[in-house]
Amino acid sequence: MSELRLLLQLAGEAALLLWGLHMVQSGVERAFGGRLQSMLGMALGSPLRAMVAGLGVTAALQSSTATALMIAGFASAGAVALVPALAAMLGANVGTAMIVQLLSFDASWLSPLLILIGVIAFRKSSRAQTRDLGRVGIGLGLMLLALHMLVGTLAPVESSPTFGRVMAALANDPVPNLLIAAVVAWAAHSSIAGVLFVATLAGSGVLGPEAAMAMVAGANLGSAVNPLLQGGGRSGDRARLRLPVGNLVNRVVGCLLVMALLPTMTGWMMALDDAPVRYVANAHLGFNVVMSAIFLPLLRPLAWLLERALPDRPELDEAAPRYLDAAATDMPSVAIANAQREVLRIADMLERMLDISSRSFEDAGRDAPKQLAEMDDLVDRLHRAVLAFLAAIPSDQLSDHDAQRLSEIQSFAIALEHAADVLTRDVARHATKRVRRGVTLAAGDRQDLAALHDSLREQLRLAVAVFMMEDAEAARRLVQSKEQLRATEREAARRAAQAAPLPLGEPGATPGFVLDAIRDLRRVGGHLAAVAHPLLERRGELLSSRLAPAGKG
Repeated sequence: MSELRLLLQLAGEAALLLWGLHMVQSGVERAFGGRLQSMLGMALGSPLRAMVAGLGVTAALQSSTATALMIAGFASAGAVALVPALAAMLGANVGTAMIVQLLSFDASWLSPLLILIGVIAFRKSSRAQTRDLGRVGIGLGLMLLALHMLVGTLAPVESSPTFGRVMAALANDPVPNLLIAAVVAWAAHSSIAGVLFVATLAGSGVLGPEAAMAMVAGANLGSAVNPLLQGGGRSGDRARLRLPVGNLVNRVVGCLLVMALLPTMTGWMMALDDAPVRYVANAHLGFNVVMSAIFLPLLRPLAWLLERALPDRPELDEAAPRYLDAAATDMPSVAIANAQREVLRIADMLERMLDISSRSFEDAGRDAPKQLAEMDDLVDRLHRAVLAFLAAIPSDQLSDHDAQRLSEIQSFAIALEHAADVLTRDVARHATKRVRRGVTLAAGDRQDLAALHDSLREQLRLAVAVFMMEDAEAARRLVQSKEQLRATEREAARRAAQAAPLPLGEPGATPGFVLDAIRDLRRVGGHLAAVAHPLLERRGELLSSRLAPAGKG
């Protein structure tokens, strides 16, 4: 019973450590997730800058896995080359080691203070960011408390004869130690938690120096498995595995070096600082710094090998989501950025649909309605996938900014889908009438329809600018364009009413379906213009029924 009680106590204290780590990560993610991701994206230009950025973002998030998912998102979107992405992962690994360095000092006396400050900030503040920082304070306090409790619980274990015989057997064979630590880090989804657990065992006298060194290497290996498993979430897309496989290669080579040079490396680390906890922290930092120094000049050949071993898929299903990685839903800012990129694909498809719709009123556009129906099916499938992905993001983990951005992505996706439906179900129907009746449109009608399609393409580009950058000038122009479409519709109706009646099909005749098509194209513009309304309302530039006069707000 005493052994069972000990195991339960250790499991509970380890769970408390993991929960504290989760609170720190989620608090930083909510408070600064978007800015951290933007900083990382801007820095992924050169290997050295990418490595520094990876270190900084990981130090803030306290999770190299979270950083890996961010980098993988940029890489899968084609926004960053593989070499800087691999360099950023090297920096992320060093970042986790820096966190362990800070936590290796005895700061258990800070635990009550951090929890107190965190609870006050979380409960009393009305600002979302302050509450998120309060969550960070609570998490750090819980981590320090859990480490202090683990040390106290493991103290009697050192004198246990049974445990002593087990550890003596393991000390003679470092491979089991390495594998045990790898499993712990993999299960915890964190090398930080794995290494801190090793440090606690070493500080309690349970582990000898060589066993601790092997377990440090194992913790680094185990934490590299999680991004690999999460990166393989979409079957067939082998190119997405390049980054996690490259990181795993780094870890495996490091473990092989540690096993080959275990006595020598143990001696070096002991000479640096023989205090058990500091020894483990220094070993973790040394492991990652040395592996970064070895691999940084080898990143280009490594990337070359990875690109050939894991090639791009020759053909992608256009309707299949490319950026909606289910593993990212636990990190709202990463998931929202992925959904944003997917919605831009829908915008690209709508632009192609406008091109097809424009051709449908020409003599060579007989197949255009069928092509529009096929494209609309693709838009519908992506639209459903985006909304389902956004619904899977835990709402309780969203900051106010993330919640607003999620709503904007949903609204933009819905507006694009509605616009595509109008083109397919209504505008294409009018084009089909032209083909069925054998009507050749007058030059003026063709010019009107072509001008409307050009205007809608420009509106779509403005809508994307509003969606991506909250461009107020683009929002104003977007709403004004909607009014211009209404004026175009009125002018076309006036000209048709004033024209002398001509038999249908005669040059100069304006069929009724042309006016109907113009009216439906204006509806497309209305769906696109709706994207600008929330931004203009926040700026006080939109009245209840029209755009406010220039200069207001």
